[in-house]
Amino acid sequence: MANCIKKSAKAFSEKGGIFMFIRAQFSSQVASATDFFITILLANLWNIYYVYATFVGSICGGIVNCIINYKWTFKTKDCKKQYVIIKYILVWIGSILLNTWGIYIMTEAISQNPWVQDKLNPFIDNLFVFSKIVVSLIVGFTWNYNMQRVFVYKNCRIRSRFQRKRVQ
Repeated sequence: MANCIKKSAKAFSEKGGIFMFIRAQFSSQVASATDFFITILLANLWNIYYVYATFVGSICGGIVNCIINYKWTFKTKDCKKQYVIIKYILVWIGSILLNTWGIYIMTEAISQNPWVQDKLNPFIDNLFVFSKIVVSLIVGFTWNYNMQRVFVYKNCRIRSRFQRKRVQ
């Protein structure tokens, strides 16, 4: 039984396709937990404006995500770390901007609704948490996973793609 579990875990950890997607989602959940923890801690305990707290939380979650994806999710042994970091930062900037502005726009739009102001007034200070969940899921599925899969952790040997093959 232990050998079967060991083989299954190894297959899950090494295969691509849906298994890679599941590993990426696990990595994303760990990074999101880090992001949410830091954001809520900063916003509620230290009374930092939720937009700034979201930004700092996104940075912390992004670092965790990059490390897990590099070592486990996409298994980029043939990519140099500095190239992965440069490409990850480019995608990450887009992610941070999409998350920060998306959360701001959604939170402000919802909080301006008269029904929300009347019925949910005690919760209005933490409304950004709901916006963060919705926006994070949208950005994670549409931007982060796809950009990491096709850009950050692929085509690491760019020079070899442009060099002519020697005919012997």
